[in-house]
Amino acid sequence: MPSNSQSSKSKKTASSPSKTAAKAKVTPKKTTAKKSGQSLKKKSTSTSSKGKISTVTGELKVGSRAPAFSLPNEKGQLVNLSELKGKKIVVFFYPKDDTPGCTKEACSFRDGLQAIRKNGAVVLGVSADSVASHQKFSQKFDFNFPLLSDESKAMIQAYGVWKEKSMYGRKYMGIERTTVLIAKNGTISHVFPKVKVDGHYEEVLKALG
Repeated sequence: MPSNSQSSKSKKTASSPSKTAAKAKVTPKKTTAKKSGQSLKKKSTSTSSKGKISTVTGELKVGSRAPAFSLPNEKGQLVNLSELKGKKIVVFFYPKDDTPGCTKEACSFRDGLQAIRKNGAVVLGVSADSVASHQKFSQKFDFNFPLLSDESKAMIQAYGVWKEKSMYGRKYMGIERTTVLIAKNGTISHVFPKVKVDGHYEEVLKALG
């Protein structure tokens, strides 16, 4: 006799943490640089946001070839690493558009962009926000550099900034605020992990010089 048994398929559901941040109401003023000492860590070569030294941020090493990327900016136009060959590049990875810390950081690069350009460098902001979100963020604060949308997190993961984070005892995955400097020859020259926004622009400018 034929069997009447049936196999049921299980459905997997996944949820990702969401977070809502208060929007910055005003454009922050430029901060002054803070003096930071240097402390040595084992096999240290890259600079952190407090002047400390570390060899690796995720999988990224100073002196290694910068991972290639091709991402849309806030206008939907593709920006490729290969097209920026021969220029110094400041890539700052930030958690989310139009949140207080990210706004303050982006505005510091906006206000100091002329000095960065004098050092032969360009600035790129990168987060996992959509092109539409970047467009609103850029227009609201009149940014003068591209914001790249990495919704697939391909570049974010390649540069080792997708990390486990913790807030109020809750652990989740997210972008660790990090700035990477790429030299003219396409190699990583500096890595600033766990960036503290105050004084960060000044230390990046110093590293470019």
